[in-house]
Amino acid sequence: MDGLPSGYRPNVGVCLINSDNLVFVASRLNVPGAWQMPQGGIEDGEEPRSAAVRELLEETGIVSAEIIAEVPNWLTYDFPPAVKAKVNRLWGGEWHGQAQKWFLMRLTKDESEINLASGEADPEFAEWKWTSPEEVIEQAVDYKRPTYEEVMRTFRPYLNENGIAAKCKSSKW
Repeated sequence: MDGLPSGYRPNVGVCLINSDNLVFVASRLNVPGAWQMPQGGIEDGEEPRSAAVRELLEETGIVSAEIIAEVPNWLTYDFPPAVKAKVNRLWGGEWHGQAQKWFLMRLTKDESEINLASGEADPEFAEWKWTSPEEVIEQAVDYKRPTYEEVMRTFRPYLNENGIAAKCKSSKW
């Protein structure tokens, strides 16, 4: 994949917004209190755009969403040592962290499609909610926070059009 940094697992992320211009986040079952946007690995031979649509379906059950924008470059984050050891065993690799392509998507139907157990034998998430970009950043695990800030900064022109930025008091993003 073009521009993929060496030593980073290829991954996609989805910043999903609803008709009220709020961002979808879900809390991880294995990390209490950690909220994140949908994300997941890119399979061999899969394009990032297709992976984003697949991951959104697998993690949330959502099929009714349109891609609005894409972060133009790969965003990376490094795993903390304890996480690195665990994920490298799980994924069978030697990854420093993840390189992600992020997509801004809008839910095109109502939230009745959301089903956190839809495509996963072992669901990742306990619960979900719609929140502001500021809260997305604040509630992310520490090592993902800089990436989330960059995602929100990149999508800000689109979010401003929808009035999201006016709801946020933070100048961080």
